[in-house]
Amino acid sequence: MDSKIDLSLFHHTIKEKVKFHEIDMMGVVNNAVYLNYFEDARVKYLQDLKIKYKLAEIMEGDSFFIMARNEINYLLPATFDDELIVYTKIEWIKNTSFSFKHVIVREKNNSIIADGGGILVHIKLSTKEKQNLPTSFINAIQDFENGVLKKKE
Repeated sequence: MDSKIDLSLFHHTIKEKVKFHEIDMMGVVNNAVYLNYFEDARVKYLQDLKIKYKLAEIMEGDSFFIMARNEINYLLPATFDDELIVYTKIEWIKNTSFSFKHVIVREKNNSIIADGGGILVHIKLSTKEKQNLPTSFINAIQDFENGVLKKKE
């Protein structure tokens, strides 16, 4: 496993199993599928955070998130039937946006096969304009992540 990434700093994981329709002609997971794994992890992270901290004001009504940036580093190929663990954490948070970090590990040999992240922006669904994140959401992230760098907008 890559010694530069400390997986103990990640407090959220999901499991993915590579399905047949996710592989390409070379027998490896198509590059775009990794972004789906990241999306699954982000959504589950936010759902779990919402439940744990009773955040009724997030992802309901006029509260919505859009992706502003996605990035990924492909390190090793994943193949059909591989069991993967997607580690997820929030690295920083601002008034209206925050950044996820993801690491995908092949479970059978603990090898890191990809890493990356993305930036989400909190918007008002009705106007599509950015809006401040609720203080309760910021506090929940700070608590769940044992402190996250708060940056100025």
